[in-house]
Amino acid sequence: MSNHLPNEARVIPLRPHGERPAGAPPRQAPPAPAAKEPLWRDLVGDVLRRERLAQERTLKDVADEARISMPYLSEVERGRKEASSEVLAAAAHALGLNLGDLLTRAQGELIRVTSRYTAGRRGATTSSHDGMCLAA
Repeated sequence: MSNHLPNEARVIPLRPHGERPAGAPPRQAPPAPAAKEPLWRDLVGDVLRRERLAQERTLKDVADEARISMPYLSEVERGRKEASSEVLAAAAHALGLNLGDLLTRAQGELIRVTSRYTAGRRGATTSSHDGMCLAA
């Protein structure tokens, strides 16, 4: 057996913890992470879920009427799936809405949510839109 010391480095601080060198600027808190704009699928899913719950209907009931699977509708409501316009229209119709109603409500939600993000940014411009433009 050898009497070797373990292979561990020993750290010797040059100055006590928390002490800054003379003339160093005071530490500032790290900037808060930039808020991300919501995804369209999250907004549409939120609108579908809120409307379904407002009508006190189950996922199964709406999915059956829309002729889509219950797990898929659940994924759409949670923003996990990017649903086609056909699926969105079917879900909207099952809730007594047309596709335009669904998209208008999602647009309103987008404007409401993003106004929080742009209000705090310097140089951010705000605009008002009377219509909606979606690109595939």
